[in-house]
Amino acid sequence: MISERWLREFVDLPPLSPHELAERLNNLGLEVEGVEEVAVDFEGVIVVEVTGIRPHPAADKLRLVTVDTGSGSQEVVCGAWNFDVGAVVPLATVGSRIAGGMEVGDREIRGVRSRGMICSEAELGLGEDASGILVLEPGHAPPGTDLAATLPYPDVLFDVAVTPNRPDAMSIYGIARDLAASFDLPLTRPEHRVEETGPPTGAAVRIEAPDLCPRFTLRELSGIDLGPSPLWMRLRLRDAGMRAINNVVDVTNYVMLEYGQPIHAFDADLVPEETLVVRRAAAGERLTTLDSIDRRLHPDDLVVAGPEEPLALAGIMGGETSEVNLQTARILLEVAHFSAPGILLSGKRHGLRSEAVARFERGVDPELPPLVSARAAQLMAELAGATVHRGFIDVYPAPILPLEVELPAGEPTRLLGVELDAATVTGYLQRLGFAVEGDDPLAVTVPTFRPDVTRPADLVEEVARLHGFDAIPARVPMGTGLGLPVAEARRRLVRRTMVGAGYFEIMTYSFVGADDIADLGLEEGDPRGRPVAIRNPLSEEEGVLRTTLLPGVLRAVRINQSRHHEDVAVFEMGRVFLPSEGPIPDQPYSLAFAAAGAVPGPAWQGGRPERDVFDAVGLWETLRRTLGVEGELVQEAPAGFHPGRAGRVVRDGRTLAELGEIHPAVAERYGIVGRVAVGEIDLEGLLGEAPVRRFRAPSPYPPVVFDLAFDLPAEAPAAELETAVAAGAGPNLESLELFDVFTGPPLAEGRKSLALRLTFRAPDRTLTDEELAPVRAGIVERVEERLRGRLRGG
Repeated sequence: MISERWLREFVDLPPLSPHELAERLNNLGLEVEGVEEVAVDFEGVIVVEVTGIRPHPAADKLRLVTVDTGSGSQEVVCGAWNFDVGAVVPLATVGSRIAGGMEVGDREIRGVRSRGMICSEAELGLGEDASGILVLEPGHAPPGTDLAATLPYPDVLFDVAVTPNRPDAMSIYGIARDLAASFDLPLTRPEHRVEETGPPTGAAVRIEAPDLCPRFTLRELSGIDLGPSPLWMRLRLRDAGMRAINNVVDVTNYVMLEYGQPIHAFDADLVPEETLVVRRAAAGERLTTLDSIDRRLHPDDLVVAGPEEPLALAGIMGGETSEVNLQTARILLEVAHFSAPGILLSGKRHGLRSEAVARFERGVDPELPPLVSARAAQLMAELAGATVHRGFIDVYPAPILPLEVELPAGEPTRLLGVELDAATVTGYLQRLGFAVEGDDPLAVTVPTFRPDVTRPADLVEEVARLHGFDAIPARVPMGTGLGLPVAEARRRLVRRTMVGAGYFEIMTYSFVGADDIADLGLEEGDPRGRPVAIRNPLSEEEGVLRTTLLPGVLRAVRINQSRHHEDVAVFEMGRVFLPSEGPIPDQPYSLAFAAAGAVPGPAWQGGRPERDVFDAVGLWETLRRTLGVEGELVQEAPAGFHPGRAGRVVRDGRTLAELGEIHPAVAERYGIVGRVAVGEIDLEGLLGEAPVRRFRAPSPYPPVVFDLAFDLPAEAPAAELETAVAAGAGPNLESLELFDVFTGPPLAEGRKSLALRLTFRAPDRTLTDEELAPVRAGIVERVEERLRGRLRGG
């Protein structure tokens, strides 16, 4: 949660409504998921100082407390015992209102008049502690001051969802920096001066894993007066979703929220020889972390150790043996830079998700440690009376240098479609903290707090954020070579064809169970029977990557049938994962479909037919013709399919599709009732050689249509007749359609009649009967040669 009041300490924002500020954050790419306006839930409560306490004459558990209200003294009956004379506390005066709407009056308690009420956190709505009075820090405010005026309210809290690539936005200061750039306002970052008045530090640091910890800073503080943090800090931590603990731990959390740099405090008296060693964990080492869990460390874990034993899991969580406690008087303040991948992997390995992990795994600015160490030491000196020792330790063997990226001056205009000159682009980038030199290309130095910016396109995105996405017009791209890639255009054509054939598209998880694949009955040696196991599966039932899309579509059929949707036709397009020789599985693109129940449509002559193998083959023919590809259908049932009711489509020795009805045993294992027409098509092979279709303008001239009926052997396929006719018809044939099949007298035994309707049309003229007469003769001749057929009536 981001506090608007806190933001305004770094940038003097113009007056804005919560909606306007949320909209500005959204436009900067910092998505606001919620807005909460916060205000005190009381009125008429003042700050008072306790000047006297005496027993209640008629109640052992009550005390009579005299307080200085700034305009005089008054006595109040109180049942809390957690404060003494000199304490600064809140007093709800007569006629005031506390949290929940209760009005405070002047009343008599056990024979003693009490004018007002000394309040707890819970009674003021400032916390949940109702066990004692809210004791304010000395000097919180002069007696008589309105308590509400001393608190960081009213305020507006913004719930900002920070994307993984923006570690700089994981802090108040980082978001203030973006807002300052957006409004073109100066960004204020006070100098945090630390007076090192203590003796020289005796602490030492040694980095043995510089690849995982490039920088480690340490500062010693003594004379710590451990106690509660001031109310304003406790409230800010509460509003940010953190629990207040004590003035040392609270400072580390507060500064982390402020600058985005995690901090850790060690009890100096619990660190052997006051020496910290940053190293990889040894095999078999153990560490009990602050959550009281004894953890077995991995050799790739980074630890902060003493000369021998580990003291903390670096960048993730401290250990119990060196934690700050009620007896702590000296601390060693660690502010370090750790490698993002190392923290990410260790956090996942141990199942630890802390605020520190959330920041380090994104990549914290390596330039922050000295600044943040000074800020934390400053606050501990102010709030805990700490003395800062001389000798700030900063071990930084190989400084991380800012990245330099060249940005062609015309690149923003090319990518955004809006004219932006070099001066405008330079101004935007400089406002965001980038150093820019030159004209074309611009030499841009990327600040270390932006590890996500590595390419010219990243810089253009930064320009777009400040220019405003709403100020970038929507335009149709101009030029040649634009549009969808051929493969994607063909995939969309396949999708439209499937939908047009009456199938519904589904999307299933890429994770399946090993049993789902085994239930298909694949042949031994089939690579689909050796799925790739997932190292950290969501569940045991989804422990492998799918090698085929069939389990997903078959489960969809089962689910529909279980919900009384017996007529179902579904398909899925997606990648499957096959074992390979390399570390990454092969990932071809595939299409699977499944249909069960009755064929849709009217049933004028009885019941509708059930789905069967012909639906699968017919769908393949529709796809084939749509894409303009060829393939031989081989009646050889693949494993898991019904023998005699399935086949494969083969082209040049490669199987493009497996089609037919699923084997009844497979259907039973999947819990499916009845026949299921299924198929799986290798889209990589199907689309890889599909011809590119070209647009041809329709002819404005009228067609010539005539019918031809052929007397053929009974075994002659209709498809071969169509092929022979098309071969003899020439380029002006527009379409041919089989419209009649006839057997019986007057045809001879073993003969049949097939009638075709042919449509001819020329693109540049009207065809004449004289032109088509030789074409007609050529068609008849082809049919006679190929099929031993003759023209009926001719």
